[in-house]
This record gives sequence, C-alpha cells and structure tokens, in this order.
Amino acid sequence: MIDVRNLSFRYPQASRNALNGLTFQISEGSVTAIMGSNGSGKSTLARCINGLLCPSRGTVEIEDLRTDNASHIRQIRQQVGMIFQDPNLQMTSISVEREVAFGLENFAVETVEMHRRVEEQLRKFRLDQYRDTPIAHLSAGEKQRLAIASVVILQPRYLILDEATSLLSGFSRRAVIDLVMRLRDESRMAVILITQFPGEALRTDRLMVLHQGGLLCDGVPSAVFDREAVKLHGCGVPLPVRVRIEQEL
Repeated sequence: MIDVRNLSFRYPQASRNALNGLTFQISEGSVTAIMGSNGSGKSTLARCINGLLCPSRGTVEIEDLRTDNASHIRQIRQQVGMIFQDPNLQMTSISVEREVAFGLENFAVETVEMHRRVEEQLRKFRLDQYRDTPIAHLSAGEKQRLAIASVVILQPRYLILDEATSLLSGFSRRAVIDLVMRLRDESRMAVILITQFPGEALRTDRLMVLHQGGLLCDGVPSAVFDREAVKLHGCGVPLPVRVRIEQEL
C-alpha cells in the first residue's frame, strides 16, 4: 500500500508550497487517476511517491518503506515504476531488445532468467518484430509501449504514468490505456494515471483532483464529474463530453 500522510512540498526559492497537506492511501491492484490544471502539483506528487523528491513535511510510505529514508530509496524504486510524458527521456539503449533488458542487467538478473523475461515482454507488448530496430525508428506509441515494457519487466507493485499519453494520437492513447488495464488485471499491479483526458479517468477506479497543491475532489470518477462539474470547470479541469453537454443544456 502507498500511504501518504500530511504531505507538503515546496521547491527552493518558491513562494508557496507545490503540495499542501495531502493525505490518502492507494491499495495494490487499484487504478487511480489524478487530474488538475497546470501547476496543481500532479507531477510533484508523482516524484514524491517514487522518492525523486523528499517531502518538506509529512511522510510517504511504500510498503512500510519511507521516501525520506535514503537507505530505502533503492527498494522503493524497485516497487514503484514511473513512465514520463516523453519516452525519449528514459531511453538508455540503441535497440528495442537492449532497452527491455537494461533494467535486468543493472539488477544482475541471471542470464537465462533475463532472456526468458525479455522474450515474454517483447511478445506481451507486441515489440518482438522490432527487437533489433533502432529506437529512433519507432513511432511515438511504440516508444511509449517500449518504455512501459522496460519498467514492467522489473515487476514493480506500482506503476505511475505521468501524462504518458499526452503526446500520442487518440488511437495510440487508447492502446496504451488498454495495455495498462490488462497489466492490472493480470498482475494486480496498482496504477496511478496522471492524465488531462477525462475519458481516461472514467476508465479508472478512483479520481483524485488536485488544485493549488491540495486535494480538491476524491471519489468514483463518474460521480466526481457529475457532482463537482462546476467546481472542476472553474479550476480548469476538462470535463467528459456528456457532462459538458448537460451543462450547456
């Protein structure tokens, strides 16, 4: 379980907190969407969860491992995988197969087991036909699938996607979300989906909306959009087409 208690964070020289007193829990096997306007604290929260940032106040615990304890960070990074908006930023190899194997090599996984897991991931993510292809030759959607495969092969318990579909076409966005949902069903891996697309949020179990670093709404996505439509619109959070039409009517 991810246990966040009274989490606040302020960047150096900033005049106000990026996050303000957030408290919530995320259970294994759940899919949670996080929405909010630019500057609401979404990406800061993601980086606090995986230990890239240390809280200014409060605590973040991942399976009883605290992000403010330097000796826990390596284990936390094994538990929490992260996918960024631009997949090019997390590519470290030249070819697809080498990229999928990179994390296992760093953790000194035995060779036979490494080959087995790489083959499994290449098939699962429909990348086996590209195993020797230079990464630069892949489409944006293929690169994002590769980024997810390279993280999932390490078998994290939690996967954070920080606006990982925002640069993709509509078809590629749906393909990535379909893939993530299938991973959750197969492995019970919890997913935190930071998104600007309400259609993606509606496919999740829970929607958390941030505003100026605080938790504005938290609940079942359809209920949050219906109940808090005016408030969300006022904070710059996009609404589903159905809700927008109802507002106009």
